[in-house]
Amino acid sequence: MLKIRDNTTPVVVLRSDSHGGLNIMRSLGRLGVPVYNVDPNRWAPAFISRYCKGKFFWDIEHRPAEESLEYMAEVRRKIGRHCILIPTTDRTARFVADHSRRLAEDFLFPQQPPGLVGALASKRDMFHLARRHDVPTPDAVFPQSRQDVLVFLERVRFPVMLKGIDGQRLWERTGKKMFITKSKEELLILYDLAEDRDHPNLMLQEYIPGGDDTIWMFNGYFNTDSDCLVGFTGKKIRQCPIHTGSTSLGICLHNPAVDEITRRFMKAIGYRGVLDIGYRYDARDGLYKVLDANPRIGATFRLFVGENGMDVARALYLDLTDQEVIPTPIKEGRKWMVEDLDMVSSYRYFREGNLSLAEWIRSFRGVEEAAFISTDDPFPLGAMILSRSAEWVRRLLRIARQAFRCNRPNLSQPAHDNPASNFSNRQRTLDSSNSGVSS
Repeated sequence: MLKIRDNTTPVVVLRSDSHGGLNIMRSLGRLGVPVYNVDPNRWAPAFISRYCKGKFFWDIEHRPAEESLEYMAEVRRKIGRHCILIPTTDRTARFVADHSRRLAEDFLFPQQPPGLVGALASKRDMFHLARRHDVPTPDAVFPQSRQDVLVFLERVRFPVMLKGIDGQRLWERTGKKMFITKSKEELLILYDLAEDRDHPNLMLQEYIPGGDDTIWMFNGYFNTDSDCLVGFTGKKIRQCPIHTGSTSLGICLHNPAVDEITRRFMKAIGYRGVLDIGYRYDARDGLYKVLDANPRIGATFRLFVGENGMDVARALYLDLTDQEVIPTPIKEGRKWMVEDLDMVSSYRYFREGNLSLAEWIRSFRGVEEAAFISTDDPFPLGAMILSRSAEWVRRLLRIARQAFRCNRPNLSQPAHDNPASNFSNRQRTLDSSNSGVSS
């Protein structure tokens, strides 16, 4: 088990709304590190963890930057000493990078080259960055208008991925971050409904054929010289939403090609800190092609644990507190799962005929850790169950309200100015006609 010499420097986690922040708290808290959380959700599972040293309720992603900077200065004053700052989302990572000079007065974090965090978090900028450094990527275009899409359709072969350059923006607009489209008609319908015409955010990307097990991940920590102190690889077994989502069940496996590509890429661009990056293996040409890069700690980081107990959160802490980061081999075959997401994804894989009961049972062999279940920290599991139950109730009520409105056509007009409402209505039509859009 990993032990550290000095665990007195506190950590502040920016956003702990799901399992990512919770697992940072558990990983560092088990080493005796005091961990605090900043999140607007008072019912975040991390807030009731036994390892939560303190709670701060603030929405950094949506409040004005100046107000957030003042609030973070107050957080530091209340804690009483310099803290390590760990963002867990692209927006909080951008906040830290964009205001690094102010934040560095109170917090410790890796200092990135100007503009690099934003470039990696943007799928468009990351695509061009990878191409400049000879890192394989799927072909992609970034239309600025419907006419650009029509030109693209003259030469495209389906299926085609429709993604958000900023995935969070697309999620807030549609409830999804990407789609697999199988026809010109389908792509145009989704583009018309999902695009923000004033601020274009959609990209069209080549679809690489293959199952979910062709998706590989790299998690690593890079020091101030952009040398990788620890690096781990693994791949997805299941994801949620299926075929296009985050890891619900993953496995650690050594992949020298993915490891070498990532280390070379990050050294070339001068990246520092924790990195979570994804690739897909293209059997057509034998290349691993980068899909997206998260310039921050990823929610899946506890899949990747070395034989000595090292993970990227611990490597970050040790390096920023001037302690030795000891390289370690990955625990080959280690599995990690997100309980609630994997229940949903397993059902959907089963429903489409890609998962049998026997395969499902066998898939849990080797699971060493879960996102929420923990014998030494049981209460966050209850918070997760309550949160998911409340979410399902809200969904059922929303469906009931929509059905009620549909049965009263003379009493109200369609909300043509509401993109989310229009998208949801058309999406149900597409789903019911088996259009091939991934759910």
